[in-house]
This record gives sequence, structure tokens and C-alpha cells, in this order.
Amino acid sequence: MFTGIIQAVGEIKQIRSIQGYSDNGLSLEITAEEMDLSDVMTGDSIAVNGVCLTVRTLTGNLFTVDVSQETLSCTQGLDQVGIHVNLEKAMRLSDRLGGHLVSGHVDATGTVVRFEPIGESFKLIIQAPQSIFRYLAHKGSITVNGVSLTVNQIEDNEFSVNLIPHTLAMTNLKELSPGMAVNLETDMLARYVARLLNI
Repeated sequence: MFTGIIQAVGEIKQIRSIQGYSDNGLSLEITAEEMDLSDVMTGDSIAVNGVCLTVRTLTGNLFTVDVSQETLSCTQGLDQVGIHVNLEKAMRLSDRLGGHLVSGHVDATGTVVRFEPIGESFKLIIQAPQSIFRYLAHKGSITVNGVSLTVNQIEDNEFSVNLIPHTLAMTNLKELSPGMAVNLETDMLARYVARLLNI
């Protein structure tokens, strides 16, 4: 489980095919930049651009994770060397929940429609599959590339969020531009409510 509060922006340094796997998954070597890995062990979970992945090896500020072809097919930002990725270690039960409950299981990818300054902040408009809109609510939560954000507006197949300067400084969202794909995870509480109500 995660909170959507990004702890560092890392970089994919190397990509290899996973040996012995028929699905042609990838092994990623990621630098954690400024994130403290002293309490991370092999087998722990780290969210990479909003995708929950398991640490396979750990050396200094570098760690490796394996990504299956299934995960690669329904996410973005995990298959190119040099890509900056948002990183968050799995939360402890004693941690503050500064964002919202995030599972690291991406629901869909969306496309940036507009990313424009409004005063000191930025407005981000994303086009998304219609299937996720039943889980979105005005002032509800959504995760974009692993970042916990508040939904400001919903219209047709688009929704918008507001990004404050601190969020831009601490995440890779500052690199977004129209046409880019992003990983989306809806609020898990909304999903369970929808399931209970059979909607």
C-alpha cells in the first residue's frame, strides 16, 4: 500500500529482458536519487510511476525490479532508459496518510490534453477511458503517475487536476506535455463502493 506522496524522482538506468520468461518481461535498474533505501530489503515493494513493483536486488542507491509483459501492456513509462520515474516506498501502518490509500495497481492510462499555468499553479487536463469515470468524483482522489491528486472538474471523457509548485518540484509531472500518456489509479474506496452497489 502507498499514499501517493512521492519520495523521490528516480531514473531508469538500464533495461534487460528477463531471462527464462516466455512473456518477455523486463528487468529495470533504477537509481533512487535522493530516496533513502537504508530500510529497504529485497522483496519489498516500491511504487514506480504508480506501479507497485518488487525489489529484486539492491546496491547503494540502485535497485532492480522485474516487470511482466502484462504490466507493461497496461502501463506507461517503464520501458525506456533515461525516463524519470516517481518513487514511493510502501507505507507502514504507523505512517501519516498525507495523500490517499493507493494500491499501486494501475486502472488505465490517460492522455494529457492540456497542461497550462494558472497563476502560480498548473491545470492538468487528462483524457481517460470512460470505464474509470464511474469512480471519479468532484474533489475526490486520483493517482497520476503515482501522485495523489484531487479531481477538480469532470466533463465527458476528461478530468482536470490542479498542481501546486511543490508537487511539480517533487515529481516528474513537471515534464508532462500534451499527447503524453500517464498511469491512472482511481480511489480504491470508490471501486469497492461501486462493487457493493453493482454499478
